[in-house]
Amino acid sequence: MYHKKDCKLILKFLKSAAAEQACEYLTEVLGTSPLLLTELDLSEDKLRDLDGEKLSALLMDSHSKLEKMKLNNCELTEKNCSVLATVLSSKTILKEINLNNSRLLDSGVKEICEGLKNPVCELKILKLCKCELTEENCSALASVLSSDSSSLKDLDLSNNNLQDSRVKLLSDGLKENCKLEKLKLSDCSITEEGYKALASALRSNPSHLIELDLTGNDPGQSGVKELNDLLQDPNCQLKTLRFLNSEAEAACQYVKRVLSKNALLVRELNLSEHKLDSTHKVKQLAALLEDKHCKLNIIQMNKNSITEEGCAALTSAFNSNPSNLIELDLSGNKLGKSGMENICLLLKNPQCKLEKLKLSHCSITGESYETLTSALKSNPSRLMELDLTGNYPGKSGLKWLFNLLGSGKRYLMNISFLTSPAAEEAYQYLTKVLGTNPLLLQELDLSTIKLGDLEWEKLSALLMDSYCIVEKIK
Repeated sequence: MYHKKDCKLILKFLKSAAAEQACEYLTEVLGTSPLLLTELDLSEDKLRDLDGEKLSALLMDSHSKLEKMKLNNCELTEKNCSVLATVLSSKTILKEINLNNSRLLDSGVKEICEGLKNPVCELKILKLCKCELTEENCSALASVLSSDSSSLKDLDLSNNNLQDSRVKLLSDGLKENCKLEKLKLSDCSITEEGYKALASALRSNPSHLIELDLTGNDPGQSGVKELNDLLQDPNCQLKTLRFLNSEAEAACQYVKRVLSKNALLVRELNLSEHKLDSTHKVKQLAALLEDKHCKLNIIQMNKNSITEEGCAALTSAFNSNPSNLIELDLSGNKLGKSGMENICLLLKNPQCKLEKLKLSHCSITGESYETLTSALKSNPSRLMELDLTGNYPGKSGLKWLFNLLGSGKRYLMNISFLTSPAAEEAYQYLTKVLGTNPLLLQELDLSTIKLGDLEWEKLSALLMDSYCIVEKIK
């Protein structure tokens, strides 16, 4: 009846003129009455110059059902923050404020924090993602966390460049009186010192926080262990400690299931002969390997039935997080051209510390040998051992390989390419007696050489090797 055009009835629900004025203003801005809403969305600077006392009057009225307020993507002035502080200092049923991606002045954040500390404030959830929070902001928020009167249970500070210094300030707020249950600090540029500060704070006050999200940060060598050890403390209430995104977490659970190991706490991982023929599963594993929380030094993934697409995803992951990897074994998987290109990008990476690389029986062909040679020459200081046995270099690939070996420079201490010791002995013997490299010959002249049964057996092993291109024997 209220919405009919011919209706002359004037309905008054609200107790005060201030609440009426706020209701009229918001109805005009939103196109609907705020009395019909449980969530008030004033994003994109819709708050404008609305008076804090009027908004508080509306929110305090028994007819208001507003529990959430969104102010995303706003340029919040000091007056706007003063409005929010007034609202927070009033007895309302408001439970959540979302200020994501809004710019806040230091003085404004301080006012909001004073409102949060008011005993009448019942706000449970505060979201401040992408707000460019300063040290002064973090100090003010820490004072809220340590306040006896704060009702705050869930704080999201993700995607702020907090770094360790600001995390240490926040950690001070977690130590005493803190009742916070959920803290999100994903993608906040936190490193090892920040993790240590959080672990120390939670040890001193283990009874409150139940969920901590640190995805997208870099824990250094000990950060994961520092926090993971808290889960073993019977007094610690922490139930969810999130380091990884959903894809990487799925891979971590897979590793735990098949190897009974936490991939974030070990330095060596052997998944050899565990079938990874599902591209989706391989991509999950790649997400784990490229995450900064993963600090593996040795990875063995021999005969995993990985497709070329899967190999491309894995090798791309190695290139994204190269600084810890010392030994890598991908033998028995079909790397293909794209997989080898990514391997070569890894070898060229100045951060790459790889010392041993096993790529036997990986279906590597001639063109990839040129790329590999170029990569090893551009960054020769680390790799000590390279296994290329069982591949198919062809004539062009062999030339590139022996160009690398015969360059006179120290690119590698040890390179394996012949499959068996017998083939290796025949290769060394023929090189000596012929005065040339037999693997670069298509015609082998043995007319002047006397070979016993044992030598013929070794020669057969050499001729059967994929690196031998001999077509004629005299």
